[in-house]
Amino acid sequence: MQTILGASGQIGHELAVHLKRDFTSDIRLVSRRPQKVNETDQLLSADLLDATQTMRAVEGSETVYLTVGLPMDTRLWVEQWPILMRNTIAACAAHGAKLVFFDNTYMYPQTSQPQTEETEFLPYGEKGKVRAAIARELLGAMEQGRVQALICRAPEFYGPGKTQSITNSMIIDNLKARKAAKVFLRDDTLRSLIYTPDASRAMALLGNTPDAFGQTWHLPCDDNRLTYRQFIELAAEIFGIGGRYKVVKRWQLWLASLVNRQAREVTELLPRYAADNIFVSDKFKRRFPDFRVTTFREGLTVIRDEHSGIGN
Repeated sequence: MQTILGASGQIGHELAVHLKRDFTSDIRLVSRRPQKVNETDQLLSADLLDATQTMRAVEGSETVYLTVGLPMDTRLWVEQWPILMRNTIAACAAHGAKLVFFDNTYMYPQTSQPQTEETEFLPYGEKGKVRAAIARELLGAMEQGRVQALICRAPEFYGPGKTQSITNSMIIDNLKARKAAKVFLRDDTLRSLIYTPDASRAMALLGNTPDAFGQTWHLPCDDNRLTYRQFIELAAEIFGIGGRYKVVKRWQLWLASLVNRQAREVTELLPRYAADNIFVSDKFKRRFPDFRVTTFREGLTVIRDEHSGIGN
């Protein structure tokens, strides 16, 4: 059995689709309120902050995927992520299950230097620090032989369905609503963006590749990186709408953060938007040369078709 912890988000949903299509029908979906993706899915409601419930969620699993997403809330991240990781490692160790952890890049330096699997952790802000801490905890458990695991890391998302990201909420959703898109700090820095179905499809492949374990993998992105200005122009062309946008300056975000909690949560991420973001996924592409990465044009076309009223 292959089990998805945190199955209700877009990554978990797409992962269930690709596991069923390419590998197995024996899938367990775990979240507080799980819903079937495939007819054959098994559902289990669990609070992964509870060690006993996490043990029950993992029991009988050969491979476990940790795809939990927490709201953009620093306090929740600091309080809950260490517990989630500790409970998951303990449950996988107890039941002899392999672990696939879906990670982000918040622990990396927010500079223009290319990011590879060997990039040093130099987190900026509390969210980055907690992500570095839980990644180190898992790496330590792997080195100690407590758990057989792999880390798959992804940069900023964009995608269809329930994809939650700054690119979706600030750019794609606004364009779909015929509003001006919003870009943080600059519109001329190159962005590495991963299409959410590609991220889940690649994770399913890694989780079913025995020699992928014991390693960190950068998930595959379109290497034809665009600036947000170019991304908005392409989206507007595909959606058949105007491509209005405005660049939100640092001082404007600072003022907003005085009265708006969401704006405060974003401020520690701002340095990444001031510089090119070069996320390198060459290791994955060398190991899986037949994996086809979705282009920006293809991904945005799927998003358009999902909302077919655009342009009508």
